[in-house]
Amino acid sequence: MPQPLNYLKETASQTAGPYVHIGLIPAMAGFDIFEKNFSNVLVTPNTKGERITLEGWVIDGSGTPLRDVLLEIWQANAAGRYSHPADRSAGALDQEFRGWGRAGSDFETGLVTFETIKPGAIIDTAGRRCAPYVNIWIVARGINIGLNTRLYFSDEEAANAADPVLNLVEPPARRKTLIATRGERAGKIVYSFTINLQGPDETVFFDV
Repeated sequence: MPQPLNYLKETASQTAGPYVHIGLIPAMAGFDIFEKNFSNVLVTPNTKGERITLEGWVIDGSGTPLRDVLLEIWQANAAGRYSHPADRSAGALDQEFRGWGRAGSDFETGLVTFETIKPGAIIDTAGRRCAPYVNIWIVARGINIGLNTRLYFSDEEAANAADPVLNLVEPPARRKTLIATRGERAGKIVYSFTINLQGPDETVFFDV
């Protein structure tokens, strides 16, 4: 009969502290320690697709933008295919698009930005067509375990209404917390988003 391991105590948790910037985005912390730094720019001049800027804030329960948050995004290319060997979808790979980016918030304003392309619609493992979306992972002080969410696009109303994952969100009013708003500034397409960690407009997070 197995005996309970009462002598094994739970390890204390620790939130993501200042080391996040030094270890993951050292350039923001004033360090030049890596030969190649990952950044918030996912595109090259030869990347296929519509160029867009994603910009937004992560807001805490008091309504204050976090100024030490780190976001990573992972998305399909313009043909709806991820740059990963496990993705066997019919969309063509784009060697000029990594599909993954990392950014920290501005230390003064809390604004987070990514330069990327609008992803194409993917076909999921069940054969269902999904609306274009971007996966987001969030870490910061006060967050014990990284949070996962998605960003959909306001100008994809029909696709959003049919998306199999978005339709799982209940009540339906909460789905708007995952929608980025399309706009234009200085000739560039900008999608603006807000991630609320708490409160009546708390963003929908996914258990993955």
